[in-house]
This record gives sequence, C-alpha cells and structure tokens, in this order.
Amino acid sequence: MSLRERLRLYVITDRRFRDEVSTVQAALEGGATAIQMRIKDAPTREMVEIGKRLRKLTDEYGALFFVDDRVDVALAVNADGVQVGPDDMPVQLVREIAPNLLIGASVYSLEEAMKAERDGADYLGVGAVFPTKTKADARYLGLDGLREVLETVKIPVVAIGGINHENVREVLRLGVDGIAVISAIVGAPDVKRATLEMRRIIDEYLG
Repeated sequence: MSLRERLRLYVITDRRFRDEVSTVQAALEGGATAIQMRIKDAPTREMVEIGKRLRKLTDEYGALFFVDDRVDVALAVNADGVQVGPDDMPVQLVREIAPNLLIGASVYSLEEAMKAERDGADYLGVGAVFPTKTKADARYLGLDGLREVLETVKIPVVAIGGINHENVREVLRLGVDGIAVISAIVGAPDVKRATLEMRRIIDEYLG
C-alpha cells in the first residue's frame, strides 16, 4: 500500500476528549489508516510509555503511527514518523537526525507548503480548512487555500482543521489524499462508529 493510501484516514489523539489508548483502539477498529499521538505538557517518560502501547496497536492493525513534534519520542517508540509544524524542529534537521522517519509537515499557507516540500517533507498536513476550536492557534486557510496547495505540490496532502462528517465531502472533492480528524472522531460519543462512518465517506471518493 502506498503512502497516499495509508494516509487516507488520519486520526489525532486529544486527551481533552479521552485517553490515547482507548481512542486509538476504537479508531483502528473503525478503519483509521494512520494515527498521530499528540500529547502536550506531559512528562517524556509518560509519552514514551503511551507511545509504545500505541505502536503495538497500530502494528496489529497495519496502520501508520506518527508522533507530534517530538523526534526523540518517535525514535524511542519506533514510530513510523513525526509531524512537525513551522515552530518545531526544521524538516531538514529531522531528516539528518532520523533519516528513516517519515516526516509530515504542518503548513498553513501555500508558501509554507512549497518550502516544506523543498525541504524534503514526505507529506503535508494542510489547514485549517475550516475554523476549529481544537487547536486555538491554527491559522485558517480555507478550501480555496487548500486547492492552491493541491495544484502546486507533488507530495501527498492530508487536510486538517474543523473537518467533520457533514463537510468532509467538500474537502474530498478537491482531490486530497487524506483527511485528518480530531474532534469529529475523538470527541464523538462512539469513536468506532464515528470512524467507520468517516472511512465510508472517504472510500466513496478515494476508491
């Protein structure tokens, strides 16, 4: 399976909704193809312990496993990759330190997308497509901004930011490779069911 196919449904953890392990177990049962462990303000030891459990789960389901921001934790838990934003470690430096990791770059403009591709990112997390409460500092890009990125870059694009079951078709019609979701799945009453439904919609468009 290609990287594009494996980025199809990308679920990001958020302990403000529920703990990482139960989130990931249910999301994988529902058909998530990639998981990102995003934990802010926790001790590194705790992140490593949780990361090892998530690595085991993602291995069982054949899903990709990414760690947000922390290259050291990604290496320690044998993750597939790391997701870095404009204020995190530069893509080129991540590549030097960890040549075997997949590198996802979070970008919020066409300029940032082009730079991340030049710098060697393997894929882009592009947003915010819609206004979102999950990440207070996320800059709003919109559908038009996402379209510009898709028309310009060659590497896989995963759309993120305020995407839910009601608006996801608008995003899929533009030709993205994947959808990244937090609250629409992690914040749902039934994570597995929400994942199943999102995966069904995505598969309608991506085949």
